[in-house]
Amino acid sequence: MKRRELGAGLAALALSASARRARAQGSWPAQPVRIVVPFPAGGTADSVPRIVAEGLRAIWRQPVIIDNRPGAAGNIGTAHVAGAEPDGYTLLAAPPPPLAINQHLYARLNFDPTGLRPIVIMGTSPNVVEVSTKLEVRNLRELIGLAKAKPGGINAANQGMGTTSHLTAAMFEAAAGVEFNHVPYNGTAPALNDLVAGHVDLFFDNLSSSLSFHQSGATRILAICQAERAQQLPDVPTVSELALPGFSAIAWYAIMAPRGTPDAVIQAVNRDAVSVIQQPEVQKRFIEQAVKPVGNSPEEAAAFIAAESRLWGEAVRRTGLRL
Repeated sequence: MKRRELGAGLAALALSASARRARAQGSWPAQPVRIVVPFPAGGTADSVPRIVAEGLRAIWRQPVIIDNRPGAAGNIGTAHVAGAEPDGYTLLAAPPPPLAINQHLYARLNFDPTGLRPIVIMGTSPNVVEVSTKLEVRNLRELIGLAKAKPGGINAANQGMGTTSHLTAAMFEAAAGVEFNHVPYNGTAPALNDLVAGHVDLFFDNLSSSLSFHQSGATRILAICQAERAQQLPDVPTVSELALPGFSAIAWYAIMAPRGTPDAVIQAVNRDAVSVIQQPEVQKRFIEQAVKPVGNSPEEAAAFIAAESRLWGEAVRRTGLRL
């Protein structure tokens, strides 16, 4: 009797999972959708998916909930999504660390980032070469010249060892043949504060967080770390055109789904997210935050993330850092 009851219970569970998948492939979404952001509220990694979520609510006529689950450089929230039911009702919105960096940086992760299914890249924002106004350099060539004349003499702030700002600095060191003194902080805000005060000399920050400081004259952005100039700073050249051809270090914001999520759901989320990103008002809000709207296909998003993983993985290997 107990064996029969157990078999019936397992069959009911299997039927329930099957029904959820069938519902996902059919009239999806039939209930609220939760988008996990594995970083705290307030930053660009949080604000970009919130903008997209607003548009998705209108299309889906369902609540779209942003669920902030920060910790361990994005690993905690990402692991939660990786282990979620693959029915499309739990998604991930994340920048590079948990998707393209941490697998190279951490000795062990409790999730496989390559198992998550890419849906779309919402937008990108370049890192920048930003200096204190107290540092006597006016352009990138002068910075490189000073760094070569004084190896280890330029204090380069970062958001923490292994963050994109630290790894961008390491990539720059390797490309330019220079050496900085790396000064880790607990996040962007304290690093920027000390850059403004002149306690550190250099910061490879993201444009979205540093733009207002540059515009107010509190800091000086010397160059943009992407192939083309930034729309917000058309007079500021790129690292590539000034000194280091091909140099690129950007942040990006992807929507992902757990392994096993049905293709129909992946395509539905992609179609509707792209339609939101293409709206003029949404593009305006992105650009105001120094984020370039993208809105590509799942296949293009997958190829892009794979390429970024190779790029950041090489930067991690150069530092020799393991966490």
